[in-house]
Amino acid sequence: MRIKYTKSNNYALIGCPLGHSLSPLIHSELFKISGENATYCLKEIPPDTLETAFENELKLLNGFNVTIPYKTDIIRLLNDLSPKAKLFGSVNTVVNNSGSFVGYNTDSSGFLRSLDTADIELGGRVLILGCGGVSRMFAFESALAEADITLAVRDAASDKVKALQSELKAKLGCDCSAVDISKAQGGYDLIVNGTPVGMFPNVDECPLDENVILSSAAVFDAIYNPLETRLIKVAKEGGLKYSNGLNMLVWQAAVAQEIWTGYKFSPDDIKPVFEKTKEALL
Repeated sequence: MRIKYTKSNNYALIGCPLGHSLSPLIHSELFKISGENATYCLKEIPPDTLETAFENELKLLNGFNVTIPYKTDIIRLLNDLSPKAKLFGSVNTVVNNSGSFVGYNTDSSGFLRSLDTADIELGGRVLILGCGGVSRMFAFESALAEADITLAVRDAASDKVKALQSELKAKLGCDCSAVDISKAQGGYDLIVNGTPVGMFPNVDECPLDENVILSSAAVFDAIYNPLETRLIKVAKEGGLKYSNGLNMLVWQAAVAQEIWTGYKFSPDDIKPVFEKTKEALL
């Protein structure tokens, strides 16, 4: 059946389960800034129904965001991918170009803009905590920045670590070392946490020894609840540059809207959105 594309301006987040998401709040605030008259909602798609939902619902949207567990599964339904989405093999943003669906990865853009806003340079010696999910993206972006990458994980000899090392080598020619996280040494230009250690309710946990943190120059923690994890507190008290996952969450949404609407957001645009989102978390 031929899909009839509407002139409405509707967007959504798809995933399962979605639970309480900050995305509608963030996108609503961003639409206000850009002057875009648009709606944004949550669409929880049960397992094994993605293709049906895509044909019957998602194709009627101007664009949508994608979260777990569909960041990889959605790819087979799209017409094209951006270079970053193709490189990562992961999509979190889709735009409907008059019936042609293109996938992007704005998680990476959110990460890079968060670092830029905090005056943190991605390069030099980078210690990435974890090797799955978001840590994989951190590793690819660090490789693109020609950083000297070390993965800090629970088991440096695991198949998952070896697979990521092989992929980085094959796609980008990057040699990436790995170390058991308990044996990580200091002196890094940037520590990037992609693990859940320190996330609510386990807010007193820290993924690294404090001496390793304090001997480094900057910290990025993908966690945003709490806003200040133990890792961030140590960095802040030690005078290190730092940024957290809430910055990345807001920026990745802003970049998604830039793809959808063409509006370009500045750091000043993002500040009130960040504050509103922070208030919703407190």
